Amino acid sequence: MEYLVELYEKADGKVPVLDFILGLNPKQQAKIYREIDLLEKFGNELHYPHVDIIRGKKYIGLWELRIEFSSNIFRIFYFLPRKNKAILLHGIVKKKQKTPQNELNTALERMKEHIRRESK
Repeated sequence: MEYLVELYEKADGKVPVLDFILGLNPKQQAKIYREIDLLEKFGNELHYPHVDIIRGKKYIGLWELRIEFSSNIFRIFYFLPRKNKAILLHGIVKKKQKTPQNELNTALERMKEHIRRESK
């Protein structure tokens, strides 16, 4: 089942995930776009190691798209606001075993903001 994948847009018009991807080298970008294509094609049928749910009551509804390229590990956090749709919220280069709390909080705040705007 195909999914519509959208990029979260801030109130000022900036698109953080796109800025993140464009800041990477072309081979890294290609790998990330390939994983996004898999998310579009398979949606919630895509499983680990490609995606994983973010654990913890605070982060209910948040997922991560998991990308490895060479020695680099990338994460793009997203949520599924409705059937067949994913919103990409925040991207990071993961440097430690544990994902930094501030990065998860950024994704969470963007998810809440998107939901607030959509409910108006």
